[in-house]
Amino acid sequence: MKKKLLFVIDNLEFGGGERVFAQIINGLPSERYEIFLASGPGEELHLSLSQKDVFCIPLDFSKRVNPSLSVRLARIIKDKKIDLVHGQGGRAEFYARIATKLAGSVKYVSTIAMPVEGYDVRPLRKKTYRLFDSTTEKYVDTFIVVSDVLKNTLIHQHRIPPEKVKRIYNGIEINLYDPAISESQRTKTRNYFGVRKEDVLIGALGRLVWQKGFEHLLHAARELLKLNKNIKILLVGDGPLKEKLKSQASDLEIDNCITFTGFRSNITEILSAIDILVIPSLLEGFPMVTLEGMAMAKPIVATRIDGITEQISDGVEGILVPPKDPDSLAKAIMKIIEDKNLTRTLGVNARRKVEKEFSVKKMISETEKVYQSLLT
Repeated sequence: MKKKLLFVIDNLEFGGGERVFAQIINGLPSERYEIFLASGPGEELHLSLSQKDVFCIPLDFSKRVNPSLSVRLARIIKDKKIDLVHGQGGRAEFYARIATKLAGSVKYVSTIAMPVEGYDVRPLRKKTYRLFDSTTEKYVDTFIVVSDVLKNTLIHQHRIPPEKVKRIYNGIEINLYDPAISESQRTKTRNYFGVRKEDVLIGALGRLVWQKGFEHLLHAARELLKLNKNIKILLVGDGPLKEKLKSQASDLEIDNCITFTGFRSNITEILSAIDILVIPSLLEGFPMVTLEGMAMAKPIVATRIDGITEQISDGVEGILVPPKDPDSLAKAIMKIIEDKNLTRTLGVNARRKVEKEFSVKKMISETEKVYQSLLT
């Protein structure tokens, strides 16, 4: 008999959590599982589901306080005879954990990509979130975390028993990322953004929020242009800081060399066009963009912060620099520009590592083992 799984996520925007859930849902064997998805109505998540028989349940997580969600989820769990619930995201998790408690005999798996301590909210609200989180942690059977740093955080700061915490790295679909993508595709994408063949194109991808540290890349760009007039930058993504970053680029007099592309879904095409991927983040869980750049064998300059240091070893798969340090960022980028052998070596090493450690197939296999350990 098939086991019934319910995935719960707020889906207020399509981010890394939504993408990982889509990967898991698409990769689980349909002969073993009947799958339900309770989420907000965002279209992109549902378009990412290749399995036609996923039962989607629309839930509105946009309100911060909505106790009726727990009641409704508990009813769904009972009516559909759900065996295991897998939740992700602070708001969705709060209601889902309580729902499993109300529903009774059902297993609960929680994915933590960012602990509440890292939320970008005011101190009082963060304290409230932490209270809610700690209150409901006892309803979780297994925590899945995306990095060893997060595992240590849950064990030592949240006092979660070590046997209840499983580290599973995020993965990507290796076959969709081809470093040998045709020169015509690369040229087409560069032409679209007005980038010449002789230009050095730097790419930075992500939501335009403070955690991504894009302001420090803009400061680095001003220094880079003093050394190389052919520097161009693609800033790919959207978010609340878009206008502020545009204004900053103008103030720094670098707006002629930077293009704000807005949200783009054709990430492989963007990566095919760039020469260097830069990740100037200040705070991350386990960023997918690093894995995508590694899979495309791109030389990467990134900040030396938790999460990224588990993806890249400095000088092996990329170059790591301190966060909030535009000078170091500029120097590392220039080092790659001037050393073609280093460019090739970093790219080859990065591709090899992502194939070995960060495949979506491996992630799904390890996640299913968690399910089976609880269901049997």
